[in-house]
Amino acid sequence: MRFLPDAEHRELARTLDGLLASADTPGAARAWAAGDHAPGRALWSRLAETGVFALAVPEPYEGMGPLPVELALSFVELGRHAVPGPVVETVAAAALLDRLGDAGAAAAWLPRVAAGKAVLSLCAPEHGGPYALDADAADAVLVVDGDVLRLAEGAGPVQPSADPVRRLARPLGGTVLARGPEVARAAGHAAGVAALATAAQSLGLGLALLDRTVSYVRQRTQFGVVIGSFQAVKHRLADGLVALEFARPLLYAAALALAAGSDAAPREIAAAKVTAGEAAHAAARTALQLHGAVGYTAELDLSLWIRKARPLRDAWGTPAACRARVLAP
Repeated sequence: MRFLPDAEHRELARTLDGLLASADTPGAARAWAAGDHAPGRALWSRLAETGVFALAVPEPYEGMGPLPVELALSFVELGRHAVPGPVVETVAAAALLDRLGDAGAAAAWLPRVAAGKAVLSLCAPEHGGPYALDADAADAVLVVDGDVLRLAEGAGPVQPSADPVRRLARPLGGTVLARGPEVARAAGHAAGVAALATAAQSLGLGLALLDRTVSYVRQRTQFGVVIGSFQAVKHRLADGLVALEFARPLLYAAALALAAGSDAAPREIAAAKVTAGEAAHAAARTALQLHGAVGYTAELDLSLWIRKARPLRDAWGTPAACRARVLAP
């Protein structure tokens, strides 16, 4: 399967990159970590105006999708700029509501998701662990427990996280929205969408870390010499670039498989997820080491990217789980 982004795909990426570069995304992320969601919600609205969330919503519900390829390309840019909030969980919840076949629930939430007026979180312990991301900021938290879907009525205290911008909490109680085998099937599809979007975020994150590190080593000197001229530094950065560029076609293949409804989609998504996640994690380690002591400081914006790498690597499918799916007969 061969695929290259066309002119419209490239324009979508440029538009999002320009929008996010002109916004104070690091400031919104720091405010989000402190529990102030207003800057993040404002950024969310601007993203909705470009149609990012509409890509996950079918046309009958005022969306443009589902369009997995365009969604993946968009989430690369969201990862590149470290956009805060449950962006992955919102598009995954939209996929679940669409696949569930409950017209009432879909009509209630999907148009609002497409317009950027609803922030959703999704907790599916069988696929993504027992915590809901940003439950305190979400308009609704959907919880899948086996073949039961419920709307959480609240959440427990925020748990410590390697990334303070990712605010995790256990959802509490709730009203049953649906019950039956169709819930488990819809949740499996939603988890695939979440894993694809997370892989795209990881790829964008890794590319941003690499770009920032290349810029830094061109300026930092040691013994009167720019460290970017050292052969060991060049090799380390080249290895990081190769790993990230190797993940890119796997991401495209996974998005195309999901768009086609291929039986191979879960395996393709798992391959993209583990490859992009590991490449981004390696890029974070390289950025930390080559920035030296300054790389450890929380005051440096670089920390917003570095601290996301490991949580994204493990979210919606740990490396071990993804490898097991890829190697399953």
